[in-house]
Amino acid sequence: MSQPASRPISRLDVFIARMTAQKAFLEQVAAALDVAGPVLELGLGNGRTFDHLRTILPDREIFVFDRAVTAHPASIPDGDHMIVGEIRDTLAFCGPRVGALAALVHCDLGTGDPTADLVKRAWLSPLIAERTAPGGYVASGIALDMDGFDELPRSDAAERGRYWLYRKSR
Repeated sequence: MSQPASRPISRLDVFIARMTAQKAFLEQVAAALDVAGPVLELGLGNGRTFDHLRTILPDREIFVFDRAVTAHPASIPDGDHMIVGEIRDTLAFCGPRVGALAALVHCDLGTGDPTADLVKRAWLSPLIAERTAPGGYVASGIALDMDGFDELPRSDAAERGRYWLYRKSR
């Protein structure tokens, strides 16, 4: 649904656009995923996206990173797949625990504050790039700056919702 030119976009409009884009991108990747490796979910939050990922990618191992676990009990991964701590630290050193490079990294760590997101982008981009397999995908609520990745086309909802999709060059 397009917005009338005279009406500003509300925070609710942005949230709905972001969730619409997030769901569309994750389902697009799930249908096209031809790379071996686990899924990394950066930010468990209330667990909705983790629950959706395990539904659309039932044969993939999913590792979830967050500084604390506050999700509904039905949406929390088991102890082997929940990595608790500051993501800046745990993502940097998760290689031995996770094993293979990720086929998909989903990053839902945006704050909506442009300055805070730029700071996060600076340390997060190289960590994600290092943990993504060649040919792997990254879906993110923060615009990332990663050498060797192609930014894939975005819908109007993704543009309004500040959501990006990348693929690592082979």
